[in-house]
Amino acid sequence: MAAKRSPYLRRLSNRWLFLMLAFMAVGLMGQAPAGSSAPVSGWQPFSFMTDPSYDFWERFALIANVVVALCGLAYAALLMKQVYGAEEGTSRMKEIAQAVREGADAYLKRQFTTVGVLIVIITVVLTWTKWPSSGDPHHGEHVQIAIGRGVAFLFGSIFSALVGFGGMRLATVGNLRVAAAARHSFGKALQIGYRTGTVTGMLTDGLGLLGGSLIFLYFGEKAYEALLGFGFGGTLLALFMRVGGGIYTKAADVGADLVGKIEANIPEDDPRNAATIADNVGDNVGDCAGMAADIFESYEVTIVAAMILGYASFGHKGVIFPLLVRAIGVIGSIISTYSVRTGDTGDVKIAMRSVNRGFWLGSLISVIGFLALGYFYLRFSNEYIVNQAVERGLANEDVLQTALGIETTTSLKQRIAAAQGAAQMAPAVLLEHQEQRVIAAWKSKSQDEKNLISDKKEVLAAAQEAVPLRSWDMRPAWTCLVGIVLALLLNFCTEYWTGTEYNPVKSLAKACRTGHATNIIQGIAVGYESTVWAVIIIASAILASVMIYSGTNPIFVAFGVAMCGIGMLTLTGNTISMDVFGPVADNANGIGEMGYNRDSQNQPLKAGDEGYMLPEDYKRSRQILSDLDAVGNTTKAITKGIAIGSAVIAAVSLFASFIAVMATGTEEGINTLSTQAFKDKAAHLTLAEPDVFIGMLIGGAVPFLFSSMTIRAVGRAAYLIVNECRKQFKDKEIWAGTKKPDYGRVVDICTGTAQKELIGPGLLAIFTPVLVGFLLGPLALGGFLAGMILVGQLLAVFMANAGGAWDNAKKTIEDQPKGPLTGKGSEAHKASVTGDTVGDPLKDTAGPAVNPLIKVMNMVSLLILPLVITYNVRTAFSLDDSLNWAVGLIVLTIALVAVTWSWWQSKRESAEMKVMDAEFEQAAGLKS
Repeated sequence: MAAKRSPYLRRLSNRWLFLMLAFMAVGLMGQAPAGSSAPVSGWQPFSFMTDPSYDFWERFALIANVVVALCGLAYAALLMKQVYGAEEGTSRMKEIAQAVREGADAYLKRQFTTVGVLIVIITVVLTWTKWPSSGDPHHGEHVQIAIGRGVAFLFGSIFSALVGFGGMRLATVGNLRVAAAARHSFGKALQIGYRTGTVTGMLTDGLGLLGGSLIFLYFGEKAYEALLGFGFGGTLLALFMRVGGGIYTKAADVGADLVGKIEANIPEDDPRNAATIADNVGDNVGDCAGMAADIFESYEVTIVAAMILGYASFGHKGVIFPLLVRAIGVIGSIISTYSVRTGDTGDVKIAMRSVNRGFWLGSLISVIGFLALGYFYLRFSNEYIVNQAVERGLANEDVLQTALGIETTTSLKQRIAAAQGAAQMAPAVLLEHQEQRVIAAWKSKSQDEKNLISDKKEVLAAAQEAVPLRSWDMRPAWTCLVGIVLALLLNFCTEYWTGTEYNPVKSLAKACRTGHATNIIQGIAVGYESTVWAVIIIASAILASVMIYSGTNPIFVAFGVAMCGIGMLTLTGNTISMDVFGPVADNANGIGEMGYNRDSQNQPLKAGDEGYMLPEDYKRSRQILSDLDAVGNTTKAITKGIAIGSAVIAAVSLFASFIAVMATGTEEGINTLSTQAFKDKAAHLTLAEPDVFIGMLIGGAVPFLFSSMTIRAVGRAAYLIVNECRKQFKDKEIWAGTKKPDYGRVVDICTGTAQKELIGPGLLAIFTPVLVGFLLGPLALGGFLAGMILVGQLLAVFMANAGGAWDNAKKTIEDQPKGPLTGKGSEAHKASVTGDTVGDPLKDTAGPAVNPLIKVMNMVSLLILPLVITYNVRTAFSLDDSLNWAVGLIVLTIALVAVTWSWWQSKRESAEMKVMDAEFEQAAGLKS
């Protein structure tokens, strides 16, 4: 029975409402008076309130964006209350859930303690490297930006941690409620599990939209640096959570399966298996905390890329539109996630139909919403187009200079040539001053004068060459639609290759009839083929976005690709609901296995005891949980496909930002970058350039090394767990079920190993771009990113889909009638367990971790690029600049040491493993 709404919650809801209304009122009161056109002098915080280039409705929309983000968080709080109010089940079920919750809490607390120190150090470094010199004429402004970048990084990390920890904490509450609900209703169990995931999804939606919106509201046109810091913070923490959680969950899973299913021939969650609690804890720290943080950083990075490129393309409207699309997505997720439900009876197909129906409903709401938004908002006056073009190359055009009554550039060049060196300044300096004079002259004009100049056909035509906007331009909305289609196609593609209803998984189940090796061979083939189709889908989406912006310039094309990513992650709430549902259902199945019809001493209940279930009710409830577990495996695989696809889209978009910074030399110049400058610098990133090709080879190799390190870490941890489980199984009382295993010992092994192993891959991700950039220069760094994006995507899809298919092939065989050739305990089942065990570290550790790896390396490359341009050792050495060369050499040495240590650490065996090896050799007679 649901708990009554407390007076505190009522007061809290009222405070949320008052906060939203007050924030909106304050924002609108800060707007410039109607008709005011006084220019804002320099940069100032919250300039959108007084800047005349923002109209009333834009200010209203920006404030409403924050309100929608808060509404998403309020919806998460509402669902959290519903989950906590659901029935909890028997005392034995509560005891199991409590053990899982305590293990997950202990792991994340230790992880945040380990990673927290690094986060603080990076916050200081990011602020310090941007700190202006005392002689900077804009010292105060640049100090705020430097602090803003560091603080944004810190908050990106904190938000990512909140999403991860919050998702994991609620999952360890929801799993118990799902197991309890499954005793009565399929539909209720599905609904509780899905809404548990939705809480995490709405935390992601709300915090991601809130962070991006507030950064833009405060920094305005200077938001670029803070947005990069915000994205980097979320991405870096997601990498650590994904790697650490992945190592934990798969080490426990592999150990539990090898000793329990294969050696002891007992069920997956048999309470006699010492690794079973650690296995359930791992589902939460890996698939809940890790994946939630992973999708959150995808959400952050795509909005960062779209906002940066939107502003670089056509000003503040290019920033506001993606923010509003995200707000529409939040609304769509609220409505569609609440609609996911089914009847009291059902199966895998019915559950998937309900989940997919919710996703389709959210997609429909979002498409209608952003097309309507585009219809009304994406209308550009001639003056807006010209105004945006002035600082993007139009100021150098004779047509505007003539309209402003200023000497043209052509005339100035002729006069310089005629002077034959008599001029006191170099021609380039004169031309630079010419551009500044034109910009100043344009800004000094009244609004009416700007309108008259902009309405001249020749001026507007020249402006549209620099800023190819139309008076009514729906192209950003169309590229969002491409993103929605991309998400739906990736959903289906991943479901096809990993779902129990389709031929690929059925082919693996069939291959298991002939043994372990044929299952592995078929699984590898399935994974390879699935990668091809995923690449075709992603490449088609990118091509469609490019074609929509064909005939424009590369910056607009990159913005179109970024908006495709915005559309793809519009329904982040639904995506994470589907993902978190997986481990919640898995844990609920484990709780049912260990807790149904058992008392607190793990002894069977008898008829008449409280909580006793009749045999037919027990069988029905266990089947409900098994079906939901299979659905969860598929939904987890689907979200991994979306996460990997979003990483590629975001990486391609950020690569355009990388080229822009290369062209200007600084982050600040991206907003005034001309098309020609972009094209000139992009032309150097060709395979005909040896530095680019070398960088590409190194970048392509990194995902393999990274995956090797994470998979090896799982193997080492599983080695320790297998030995511990074998040792405990030798206790006759544990095997008889009269004594509780030492679950805590295995949890401690997983926690300690995961914390030790996550540092190496993290350092590899951070310092490899630094090593390449400072050693080989910016062109090699660009090639490095290209190689890393391509190979990383291919490898990640292969590992995620192959592992998911192996897992569900095992589920398929387990659902068969038990006999000598089919079902649990058969030789085919043992072969499927081997495939699942091989696939576990692929689909839940290495594969998903490549996704944040791609984005961390992108972010690091963007942040260090200005320093690389100045201090890379090759350029400094060729220019005989000893100071810059020395600085570059110091950074290079630090990076080399960090990368070398991370590689060495990944191959080093612990003292405990060496002792075990010595005992084995002695027992086997290999050593006297």
